[in-house]
Amino acid sequence: MKNKVFIQNPGVHYHYHILESFEAGIELKGFEVKALREGKGSLKGSYVTIKDNEAYLVNFNIPPYQPKNTPKDYDENRLRKLLLKRKEINYLIGKLKEKGLTLIPIKVYSKGNLIKVEIALVKGLKKYEKREKIKEKEFRRIKERAEKIKYRAG
Repeated sequence: MKNKVFIQNPGVHYHYHILESFEAGIELKGFEVKALREGKGSLKGSYVTIKDNEAYLVNFNIPPYQPKNTPKDYDENRLRKLLLKRKEINYLIGKLKEKGLTLIPIKVYSKGNLIKVEIALVKGLKKYEKREKIKEKEFRRIKERAEKIKYRAG
């Protein structure tokens, strides 16, 4: 089976500076896997927290695959355990103690038959840094347009 990205977190690159990224497995129920394979779900507003030396994904919304066949007590935003190595968790605990750093999911994808989550250690951007990013993007766009016109004329 080919690797396929199911869901991406919108605006991650706009709001945060990514320092490091990690690949983690995720504990899911069968119907959640089916829903993800159809592209249902949202990472917007989700983040990773560490409790009792275990990593959990908070606010990861997975709507029911078949609403009528889903258990009545199913919570779309329940805590979902991330499967990381003990070394990685200890490293992340140390990093999260630094001021201004947080863990957020970037994307959910398949790797063979498994579903993986790419999480990243990030630092939030200030308003002026966001404006700089927009200016750089705009400048690149204008430059590329000018090169296309120059190429066609020449």
